[in-house]
Amino acid sequence: MGTYFILARSSSRRSKYIIMLYLNFKIALRNILKKPGFSLINIGGLAIGLSCCLMLLLYVNYELGYDQQFKDVEDIYLAEVNLKLNDGIVTTESVPVLLAGTALQSIPGVAAAARFQGDGRQMLFSRAENKFKLEALNADPSFLKILDYHFLQGDPNTALSTPNAAVITRSTASKLFGGQNPLGQTIKWDNRDLLKVTAVIEDLPKNQSIQFDVLQSWAFLERQNPGIKNSGWGAINCGTVLKLKPGTSFQDADAAMRKLIRKVDPQTILEAFLFPMSDLHLYDHFENGKSAGGNIDTVRLFVFLAFCVLLIASINYMNLSTAQSEKRAKEVGVRKALGSDRKSLMGQFFIESLLLSFLAMVIAFALLELALPYFNNLLDISIRIGYQSYPFWATLLGLVLFTGILAGSYPAFYLSSFAPVKVLKGFTGIGRSSLPVRKILVVFQFSLSICMIICAIVIYSQIQFVRNKPLGFDQNNLVQIEREGNFLQPGKLSLLKSELFKSGAIVSATEYSYDFTSGGGNITGDLSWPGKNIKDVYSINYRSIGYDFAKTVGAKMLMGKDLSPVYPEDPGTDILLNEAALKLKGLKNPVGQKIRWGNSDIRIVGVIQDYQNMTVTSKPQPTIFHYEIAESHKILLRLNPVQSLGTSVKSIQDIAARINPAYPVNIAFISAGMEGKLKTERILGVLSNLFGAFAILISCLGLLGLALYMAEQRRKEISIRKVLGADLRSILLLLNRDFIKLVILSNIIAYPVAYLLAINWLRKYDYKVELAVWPFLIAGSVSLLIALLTVSIQSFKVARANPVDALRAD
Repeated sequence: MGTYFILARSSSRRSKYIIMLYLNFKIALRNILKKPGFSLINIGGLAIGLSCCLMLLLYVNYELGYDQQFKDVEDIYLAEVNLKLNDGIVTTESVPVLLAGTALQSIPGVAAAARFQGDGRQMLFSRAENKFKLEALNADPSFLKILDYHFLQGDPNTALSTPNAAVITRSTASKLFGGQNPLGQTIKWDNRDLLKVTAVIEDLPKNQSIQFDVLQSWAFLERQNPGIKNSGWGAINCGTVLKLKPGTSFQDADAAMRKLIRKVDPQTILEAFLFPMSDLHLYDHFENGKSAGGNIDTVRLFVFLAFCVLLIASINYMNLSTAQSEKRAKEVGVRKALGSDRKSLMGQFFIESLLLSFLAMVIAFALLELALPYFNNLLDISIRIGYQSYPFWATLLGLVLFTGILAGSYPAFYLSSFAPVKVLKGFTGIGRSSLPVRKILVVFQFSLSICMIICAIVIYSQIQFVRNKPLGFDQNNLVQIEREGNFLQPGKLSLLKSELFKSGAIVSATEYSYDFTSGGGNITGDLSWPGKNIKDVYSINYRSIGYDFAKTVGAKMLMGKDLSPVYPEDPGTDILLNEAALKLKGLKNPVGQKIRWGNSDIRIVGVIQDYQNMTVTSKPQPTIFHYEIAESHKILLRLNPVQSLGTSVKSIQDIAARINPAYPVNIAFISAGMEGKLKTERILGVLSNLFGAFAILISCLGLLGLALYMAEQRRKEISIRKVLGADLRSILLLLNRDFIKLVILSNIIAYPVAYLLAINWLRKYDYKVELAVWPFLIAGSVSLLIALLTVSIQSFKVARANPVDALRAD
């Protein structure tokens, strides 16, 4: 009997709570529908904040998801190498070819190791009439045991077991084979060798660090480049990925890796180490041999930005809700007089804010769906909404709850605190004690927005600065094409240049080692020159070039002469230096001097001005340029400026197709490649501008809420002033003065914070804009102007109202 009574009482209590919840929900819904304009502003502010927050969090999740698609990614590492030089430690992902096999044999915790190497350029793959330039990667068979790609066809255990094996992606299979089954079929590589398709894998997500269209065997690479088999420990020319055995201590494996090269080569300047593959994208910046951030800095910034936008939207809701305090006060007083306690009233206000938050999330989700394709296209990424992902829906629910509770907290505590006796006697100043809190919220809200405006202006200024800064070469009218097929023959290459000159399409041409803007290249430490200490070790870039290099790229010769066929000297022993290399060597009269490169003497014939083609934000590295056509994979062409661009491009296409018919020519503009160097900054600039504008919009809604509140509090005062003869101008000045003070205070708070953030962000650039006063002045002026316009709309309405109505009320 006692148990039944307890259960009955418990069931009754649950029913009571359910009924109370239902009634509170009805009241909340009635209040929302009773004031549609007010509710629309509230929901709109929250919806904008939530949509911005969702967009930013999706981008953050996309960045954090780099390389997380692999099983056991926590056990997968890349080998990287520190080069210990006189001027510090340089870190590179290129390691010796011998490292993978030696690590597998000598480090107990290594379960598998694989070498991989890309060609640094797109290669021609063909099947019948289908010809495409695709990105290829060569790898050891164990590569597919470490990285578990999604196989649609074929066996990962045998896919790279033969030299002519090829693993292709779904998109590649569609391009080359259409609807046919590609498994077991052959494709032609570089119009020379036949490869057999042994497997088809799913297309690689864009947020994977290692990308390819076709995966070839390492044995095939060795067959094409026999010299790679004889590479010693000093040659760093491939990547290496390793997988540790479950339970293996990373610290022990890393310590063994760091000692590995020195054991076999005591004189080495190389130190290999293990770096988690899951950190490869986010922590890709190294300083003096240690990870010093990278893309993770941008991710953290966007997380902070998402929080700020959501916080601004929540503060906006608080301000707008308490702006209706007088109208809600009587409701609270009546409910308290009828027996409602403060707890139940707080519950009502929280339910109301949660309902508004839910409605705002529905609108935000719709906005997100509409904006996501444009967002992906703008940033060249591939973000998808995971409808089948539990974390995604959990995040949505969490945001609704977080926003609803955060936004409803202050209204719930404040509005439920009204004393029923005072309210029912008349609303005489109730709520004035909340005004300082409301002003603090508005100041905080506007401070965040102003800070975002300043940072957005600084980011834009930096982008424009590096974009307009002289590069040291002329990127306009400069294009490159692949040196392949018949163009590998000196006679055909000369014919191409001759025909292009005759057509008037170009005014100059040369060869270059790699893609001119990709940043790929070679480094060497095997150089000595007069005055160099034998113990000094430096890393110097070297690039193979053709004749008339400086003339073609538009770089200035500071000393000596460009490499040219008109001089009788052996071009193989002549080199050019850039300014950075000259400063490193400390040679006062370099032209004509000989330096030692390995076992050969080479002669400096000219010094070329530093130019930036690998990056636009960092200083050029010391570089030597030597004539070696066999190592040059690109042809650089300077278009004729007096001929139309379309005519020149058409001439290049026609002449290249006639001389080299088996290879479709791809003309790449150097200016487009240089623009891509600013991708990270461009993304940051777009997002900061976009969400900074939304933050200001939401803040203005909050300011409007405060204007509504203050106008409500001072309507009788304003009416009395009007009766006593005050004009419209003086009343507007009276109402706007307090708001101007708040905005000025917001600027004072925002300036030092924005200054510290901007200085810290600019610190990573070698070339950076000077942090001037004008971004702060612009932000201050914009915030004041927007505040005046926002407040004046409401102030004008109150100032024009009939004073008799206000004085007769209550």
